[in-house]
Amino acid sequence: MPTVFHLPRVLEGALWAHARRDAPAECVGAVGGHERPDGLHALTLYPLPNIAPDPARQYLADPGHLLRAFRAMKAGGLSLVALYHSHPNGPATPSGTDTRLAAYSVPYLIADLHGGSLLAYLLPEVTPIRIVSKSV
Repeated sequence: MPTVFHLPRVLEGALWAHARRDAPAECVGAVGGHERPDGLHALTLYPLPNIAPDPARQYLADPGHLLRAFRAMKAGGLSLVALYHSHPNGPATPSGTDTRLAAYSVPYLIADLHGGSLLAYLLPEVTPIRIVSKSV
């Protein structure tokens, strides 16, 4: 698995906007893109509804919307390169629930609205992934 995640600034801005819009609930979304020799490259975000019973403390992506995002990625020649969610009150580290429920072998990006940091991890191992923000 690559250890670098390339995130265009425009997508980073959209991710933060989604997190702010959904606060005080956690936001959740998928990221489509490509894997290349120098890492994972994000090309599009798929914001998803959070249907968790306690959305202020956890996230659960709506399965129907997630399936539509996967279909859109496939139709566009993309693959799932990350999942993201927010922690409205911080920190940008995985919670026990985040780690326990991790189901995909992609980086999980966590946006800490309180502290303003965006970090990425492979879960459930909690291996940090470097995010490279770039202009497109």
